[in-house]
Amino acid sequence: MSRICELTGKGRQVGHNVSHANNKTKRVFLPNLQHVTLMSEKLDRSFKFRVSTHGLRSVEHNGGLDAWLMKTSDEKLSAAALKVKRELKKAEKAAA
Repeated sequence: MSRICELTGKGRQVGHNVSHANNKTKRVFLPNLQHVTLMSEKLDRSFKFRVSTHGLRSVEHNGGLDAWLMKTSDEKLSAAALKVKRELKKAEKAAA
């Protein structure tokens, strides 16, 4: 399973370990991914995602899963998140 946030697209970064003698060796910085269950208010269902803690804070800051998905571009979202976004759009059209 790849180490990529399903909502923000945040993945691994590459850098260096730097010793006291300024020797540089390659290393990998991995995002802090958590398995979370997020509730959709419009669909009245919960969905499980693998989200970075930074992404989780962003979702809460933007007013929940529904608002976050509608605001975020499709390129950043995973297949599961895109499926939920399509369901939200369909429910929005049915309500209107």
